Amino acid sequence: MSESADTIAERLRRSFDRLTRAERQLAASILENYPISGLGTITIVARNADVSTPTVARMVQKLGFSGFPDFQEALRRELRDKASDPIAKRARWAGAAPEGHILNRFTEAVIGNIRHSLEQVDIASFDESCALLADPARAVHVVGGRITRSLAEYFFLHMQVARPGVIHVQSIANAWPHYLLDISRGDVLVVFDVRRYENSTLKLAEMAAERGAKIILFTDQWCSPISKIADQCFSCRIVVPSAWDSNVALMLLLESVIAEVQERNWPQTRRRMQALEEMFDRTRFFRKFI
Repeated sequence: MSESADTIAERLRRSFDRLTRAERQLAASILENYPISGLGTITIVARNADVSTPTVARMVQKLGFSGFPDFQEALRRELRDKASDPIAKRARWAGAAPEGHILNRFTEAVIGNIRHSLEQVDIASFDESCALLADPARAVHVVGGRITRSLAEYFFLHMQVARPGVIHVQSIANAWPHYLLDISRGDVLVVFDVRRYENSTLKLAEMAAERGAKIILFTDQWCSPISKIADQCFSCRIVVPSAWDSNVALMLLLESVIAEVQERNWPQTRRRMQALEEMFDRTRFFRKFI
């Protein structure tokens, strides 16, 4: 299974409705501590899910694998992909780079990422997340990591216009404990976390959840460890022919969220936009051509 193929977690979720009761029980067990939960022997995996070993064998075949060893090898590849650094990622795709200009190859990969990511979005989860973010009674806290801080800042700037009570949490580990002081029960913490997941971001999310915050996570196809405590999780495809990952699919999703929150709060958002434009005019922030 290559990086562009479905992860096993995605296959499990998509196949859930056609699995038997025992197979659903097994799938839930694997997803609970994914992917580590699928790396034991077939006997251990079956025992942890309280099902028979034939149930394990049947389910992995339904997922498209020739057998349990093939299933586990795919899990191990996923683990290697999750931990890949930029140099290792480039070495992997450069050795088998298809013919054609990088613009075409990159664009095709991004379009595939977008299409696949949108297929994974649960509409009810999307709507519920937007409702939480639009609720004026809840403060919204936004945080990203070393690379994803740019997504967090972009999201913060737009949300700050759309509604009051939006806080950009600094990504510096020794700074965010101060922000925890102002996180109250019912507040929302929006987290951006992709592979090479950062320990400090996980700890922040855990402590915010302990304080009663709702966690909305934007992550990759392998899913950040934060997904285990997130109230809502959106996983997007990030793999492209580059040493770096692509944030295009994530950007599409978060801009859709911004648009929906803006519409839900439009009377208030409109007033805030008008006030902001008046401030820009008074300070001559933007150049006027007429």
